[in-house]
Amino acid sequence: MVVVKNELVQRSPVRVLEKAMQGGLGAGEMGVISGPSGLGKTSVLVQIALDKLLQDKKVIHISFTQNADFVIDWYSGIFAELVGKRSIENINAIKEQISRNRILMNFSQTGVDSDVIRKSLHSMIDEGGYKAEALIIDGFDFSLASYERIKTFKDFAAEHELTVWYSCTVTGEPPYNDKRVPTVLKDVESVFDCIVDISAKQNHLELTIVKERGAYHPPAPPVELDPRTLLLLNN
Repeated sequence: MVVVKNELVQRSPVRVLEKAMQGGLGAGEMGVISGPSGLGKTSVLVQIALDKLLQDKKVIHISFTQNADFVIDWYSGIFAELVGKRSIENINAIKEQISRNRILMNFSQTGVDSDVIRKSLHSMIDEGGYKAEALIIDGFDFSLASYERIKTFKDFAAEHELTVWYSCTVTGEPPYNDKRVPTVLKDVESVFDCIVDISAKQNHLELTIVKERGAYHPPAPPVELDPRTLLLLNN
């Protein structure tokens, strides 16, 4: 099983994204995948999470828009695409280990403040001994965000050595500023170490590194996303 997982990790398309980001996010850093609705932000987050899980690292996935069953379907579908048509003898054992190292949480966008979420995470990580290495936050409405609210998660990530990835649906008019940072992030942009934006091209979807550790539009080639499978491509 270890050999199979190592092979999946080595050929994971997430390696391409990490290369574009000069190694990817580190512990205590936060990134955001932005783009219009329906372009694959959740898929990218799940691929990042699965890559961690295949390395036997623990992940907490918070969703503000989908219940647990839908999130599980995302993981199952993306995992099936990653494995492809290969016949893997112990695939059920791998799936079981992935499920064991993943916690799914749902919160309402309104009526739940950041203190409640942070206390829930504290209970799991500090009191429950669930040493997660990655936190995925999908579907958060940044039009309701404040600098203080997002900064508390950055501080929490630093304290617990977590890598944190958000998704952000681009809204507003204009949707982007002159640096192609989503305008909905204007009050919280400085908290994020990395901003990756998805856009639709003629035959594929494209991920562009907009911001990386204070530098805008670093000299990194865009990463392509298959419009059918929503997988990152090994280009």
